This record gives sequence, structure tokens and C-alpha cells, in this order.
Amino acid sequence: MTWLIWRQHRTEVCVLGLLVGMFGVALLVLGEQAHALFPGGAARCAGETGVYEACVASFRRLDEEYGFIENLLAGFYLVPVVIGAFLGAPLLARELEDGTWQLAWTQAVPRMRWLAAKLAALAGVTVALTGMFTAVLTWFRQPFDAWEGRFQYDAFDVEGLVPVAYALFAFGVATAAGAILRRSLPAFGVAFGAFLAVRMSVAMLARPAYATPLTAMEPVPVGGPEEQAGPVPSSADWMIEHGYADATGRRLSWAEYYELEATANRAGTNLHQFLHTKGIQEFTVYHPADRFWTFQLIEAALFVAVAAILIGVVVWRVRRRMI
Repeated sequence: MTWLIWRQHRTEVCVLGLLVGMFGVALLVLGEQAHALFPGGAARCAGETGVYEACVASFRRLDEEYGFIENLLAGFYLVPVVIGAFLGAPLLARELEDGTWQLAWTQAVPRMRWLAAKLAALAGVTVALTGMFTAVLTWFRQPFDAWEGRFQYDAFDVEGLVPVAYALFAFGVATAAGAILRRSLPAFGVAFGAFLAVRMSVAMLARPAYATPLTAMEPVPVGGPEEQAGPVPSSADWMIEHGYADATGRRLSWAEYYELEATANRAGTNLHQFLHTKGIQEFTVYHPADRFWTFQLIEAALFVAVAAILIGVVVWRVRRRMI
């Protein structure tokens, strides 16, 4: 079975392995240069930016010289999807397209054992390739994460556990679509479209609700943002909402805030001083940075569970012979 699986899927495995290897080497080379900007480590330097001007200069150079690469990497959350869909789409669809299922399922190996071997082998390759790619990408992003945190949209989706879960989800969708549509290319397209739809829904609706967000409330400082007391939340936290509230804690609408701003302008008074005397407070609803792994586990479990259900559908259809 191992030899047969390799013979049938070596093209996909080799192409994906080559692409992941090329991206990995490029990121390693660029990452060495980016990490060299922080001799003492980016995390340590991030904690000393208020003390040493050299750290500020290093992060400024990081943004100027490698910021465009970070922006490009934001789209790499699709790489695990391509890996999973590229391996899952032909798993059954190719057998059905070419008619080789009639031979494969009449040999000494029972069809359920045949299916289990193919699922295990290709899912294993999916996890291995995605895991290697994620590890290199996470290492490359360390200086950016030290400054910006890991809850940013271009970090959360390409680091930790979720890329592997995304890949397995795409693998499950592509395999199930291949079993139903009996064509590899349409199955790949279905997997790609399904991931985009689900991922957008999860990121916008489900992810913020994985835990109850915290709320920080502080009086508007007289001198403006530069006098804000302490980083609550910090740049590493995930800010959900920011606004203003009155002295009783009632949140103001933006229309009410703009009315206060207009009143301060008509009176010729400094806006921050005016708001401070009125007892206006700033509130921030956020998830702290230390929830990163909790959110990763929840989202990864969600996508893996759906992938398992889809694989169950595939097993059910093959058990019923599909034809």
C-alpha cells in the first residue's frame, strides 16, 4: 500500500515539498538578517524601548527594511489550505475520474483498509509540511511579534496550531468534495472557497467570543495620549473596541463625543482638558496577549472537529461503495 500511495501521489508531495522548501530557505535567509538587528533578542529589546534608543532604532529599521515582507506574509495563511486541498482533492476523485477504483477495491486489500491507509498517509504529509512551514514562518516573525504581539490578523492565522488545523480542514473538505463531485479540480475549488467562507466567519464572529473580553477604563488625561498612564491594553493585546464614557460609566455614542468636541472648539478650550473636567473616561475592550494559546487551542479544535466530521462522511460513502 505504501508503494502504491507514493506512486499515485508523488507528484503532489514533491511539488508541495519543493515549494515549502523554497519558501523556508528564503525565510531563513531573510530571518537571519532581521534577527541580527537585535543582538540581545527582539523580546528583550521590546521591553527596553523606553530605555535604550538603540532598540527604538532597531525596530524602526525592522519596519523599514522588512515591513513589506511582513505584509506579504499576511497572505500566507492560505498556504496550509493549498497544501491540504492539493493533497485531499485527488485522494478519491482521481480514482473515480480514471475508473481505477474498480481495480483498487477488488484486490486483496479491503477497501476500508485502503481508504484508511491513504487518509493516514496524506493527512500525515499535510501535517508535516504545514508544521514545517509554520515553524519557519513563526521563527521569522519573532521580531515583529515582540513589537506588535501575536493577536494581529497577520500573526494569529500563520502561527501556532491553527495553520495545521486549517490544512486538515481543507484536506477534509477537498476529500469529501472529491468523493461527491468525482473531479479533482472542482474539489480543490470547493475546499478553497469553503475555507475562505468559514475562516472569515470564524475570525469576525466566533474568535472574539472565545472568552469574555476585559474592559479598561481610565479618565481622559489632561495632556492628551502622551500622558496616558500605563499600557492598558498594550500593543500586544487584541483591542476589540475603543471609545468614551461619561463619569457614570455610560458609553457615549460617537455623535455625543463629536458634540463635546464641537463644544470645546467653540469655547476655545483644549479638548483633552475639557473632557477631563467633564469626567469623561476612555474605555478599551480587549483580549490580553496571554490568551493567545487559549484562543489557538479553541480555534484549532473547531477546525479539526469539522475536518473529522467530513472524513466521517467520506468513510460512510466509501463503505456504501458510492457507485
